[in-house]
Amino acid sequence: MSVNLNKGQQISLSKSDGGTLSVVRMGLGWQAAQRKGFLAKLAGAREIDLDASAVLFADKQPVDVVFFQHLTSDDGSVHHSGDNLVGGTGQGDDESIAVDLRRVPPHIDQIVFTVNSFTGQTFEEVQNAYCRLLDEKTGEELARYTLTGGGRHTAQIMAKVQRSGTTWHMAALGEPATGRTFQDLMPAISRLL
Repeated sequence: MSVNLNKGQQISLSKSDGGTLSVVRMGLGWQAAQRKGFLAKLAGAREIDLDASAVLFADKQPVDVVFFQHLTSDDGSVHHSGDNLVGGTGQGDDESIAVDLRRVPPHIDQIVFTVNSFTGQTFEEVQNAYCRLLDEKTGEELARYTLTGGGRHTAQIMAKVQRSGTTWHMAALGEPATGRTFQDLMPAISRLL
């Protein structure tokens, strides 16, 4: 059963049967919002290029990143599905990042997931945007974070998974930010570690 996450809420990534998840996938989906006004409706929705990224941290220092130009982490534990330049129809994830928690090196203690508008539109122009966490083995949706209310920002620091001993936890961050790439978001991410 999926948990709808609110900003700041955390969930454990341990299974209800006492086991632990081995591979999780963070999915991102969105659609371009319809333009307003008579002539705008005739033109249809604008294409919007949102990008999912995962920044890997060791002791609050970035050590690797997975995004559309670097699809697999250097250690092979995190993999991006590839760049979607226009969003979708609302029928499934448009981009996703899979994390094999068993293969994440011990020195990596946090992985932060971000989404940014590479084409520079604000979230006022995006509809039905979400990120969700799935058990990759079973396909079960564990948690969902919905981008609600639009806003004049062009990025969102969505969530993080954090290691605590041998257990991983997910926290929904939902922090609005401004930037076209994950690099633009690094000062804001650092404040959330």
